[in-house]
Amino acid sequence: MLLEQIKCSNDVKKLSEKDLPKLCDEIRKEIIATVSNTGGHLASNLGAVELTVAIHRVYDTAVDRLIFDVGHQCYTHKIITGRQSKFSTLRQYNGISGFPKPSESNDDAFIAGHASTSIAVAYGIAKARTLKNEKYDVVAVIGDGALTGGLAYEGLSNVGCSVEPIVIILNDNSMSINYNVGGTARLIRKARLRPEYMEFKMFYRNTVGLIKPVYNATHAVKETIKKKFMSPTVFDDLGLNYIGPINGHDVVQLEKAIQYAKALREPVLLHVKTVKGKGYRYAEENPSKYHGVGPFNVNTGIYENKKASFSNVMGKELCNLAEKDNNIVAITAAMADGTGLTEFSHRFPQRFFDVGIAEGAAVSIAAGMAKQGLIPVFAVYSSFLQRAYDMLIHDVSLQQSHVVFCVDRAGIVGSDGETHNGSFDVDYLASIPGMTLLAPSSFEELQLMLHEAIYEVQGPVAIRYPRGEETDPVWSDDRDIDNDKPEITLLSYGRLITQCRTAAKVLRSKGIATDVIKINQLQKLDLRPVLSSVKNSGRLIVVEEVCSKGCIGEAVLSSLEQRGIKLKACYLLNLADGIVPQGTYEQLIKDYRLDSASICKIAEEIVNNE
Repeated sequence: MLLEQIKCSNDVKKLSEKDLPKLCDEIRKEIIATVSNTGGHLASNLGAVELTVAIHRVYDTAVDRLIFDVGHQCYTHKIITGRQSKFSTLRQYNGISGFPKPSESNDDAFIAGHASTSIAVAYGIAKARTLKNEKYDVVAVIGDGALTGGLAYEGLSNVGCSVEPIVIILNDNSMSINYNVGGTARLIRKARLRPEYMEFKMFYRNTVGLIKPVYNATHAVKETIKKKFMSPTVFDDLGLNYIGPINGHDVVQLEKAIQYAKALREPVLLHVKTVKGKGYRYAEENPSKYHGVGPFNVNTGIYENKKASFSNVMGKELCNLAEKDNNIVAITAAMADGTGLTEFSHRFPQRFFDVGIAEGAAVSIAAGMAKQGLIPVFAVYSSFLQRAYDMLIHDVSLQQSHVVFCVDRAGIVGSDGETHNGSFDVDYLASIPGMTLLAPSSFEELQLMLHEAIYEVQGPVAIRYPRGEETDPVWSDDRDIDNDKPEITLLSYGRLITQCRTAAKVLRSKGIATDVIKINQLQKLDLRPVLSSVKNSGRLIVVEEVCSKGCIGEAVLSSLEQRGIKLKACYLLNLADGIVPQGTYEQLIKDYRLDSASICKIAEEIVNNE
């Protein structure tokens, strides 16, 4: 196998051109085999194999800086930069990350997990290179889906007005996670130059360009002819030298194009056309389905049927409410399927709005709709809503607009790791004036809270809920107490309430009277049950799937201090600084002492060691 010869990125340079298609085929098989076992981002990575190999044929990523946007297409890069032997641990506990990670390898230049950032990051790195008088190249790879985010254009604007040698490679597969929408998608479809023109430019540079006086005399004429017969693209207008489109699955042509773009020593945008899911029939036929997958059968493409999740329960209930109320509209930022809105988009297409990867715009659009009497529901991942913090304050809170935020993937998300965990939403949402924050622990509660959020709450309201299934058993009561004089109080919300109730059972079996209190509303918090319990027990453990800063435990302790209530002992169990690594939910809550066994152990120590 050729892949066995690739121990570092420079090894791909040693292969002959005729060997490259075989190498790409082997890499594809490696990705499919691994992701079928571990889950991961399949279609996007399969579409970028030839492109990544070509990049490594031109650049040395141990020295040059390769910046991926989002990172959904970095698997080939990881395989050919010395991590093939560890690739089977992809996205697993203590394994290699599914996203670029500098602590994992010097070939990973920058952490990536959210879209539209790469161009601005590349510009910053290039400027640092110039100011420090260092010698290396800077390359950014960005998908067409990420160009629906405004940050990408802010980066392009700065790159275009600079003289920094930066190559931006647009990996254009006409998709992000769902099919691309809006004016940006149309704009990219219009950005086309014939390949023959690029070949002429390369020939011109390599012949006439070597004779400086002749080149200088003819260059202006050539540019005038180009402008007369070829419409400039938006990238030209922004100040970049646009090249493309190039066949993204012809590795030899790609290598030549990248070499040419590098040789220009100026801001360049190289437009590459790829097929998402390339080389695996099921992913090519349904790239959205195979964007992010769990383990699957390679031969059939079948992966286990998804069980009911908080996301699809929310989506179905929203459809039920929208059936009776024409004022309800749904908004997504290119995540209709992930947030459970696909059915809504089919049933109510006129009331469904996909704004692309533009969370800030989504919040502002929702605020405008709410101001005119609609009831907008924005379903968004917790870690992505962070990108719209200013709009939450300025466009929603200041107007006290009734916008409903369905905050999906709150808490630990598992294998996607640091960039996707919803660790910070309680802190940042609680800081929004007038925000009501709800936290269901079961599907039934989510359905009830969605109705409450739409019809009973004034102003902005957010419902935070986790990825995946509800925990077992489902607890509906807000209080679980077996003694009017508890020895310890356990306080929690969301799915962790099950861990607390399980711990309480064990503690009671050991003769420790335990009071478990479940909070349903985190902002505008009713502390009366907590204060009453703590006055009796004098001991408190608060269990939360959020970062320590701004957690509910802090608010409770502050309230107790203000009321002069003294505690014998207190533990705040949470996700510390909120930067949580990858792993299964069960592994991670054990690491952070949020599981029932850890809660029980801490409670016993508190009660028995006094």
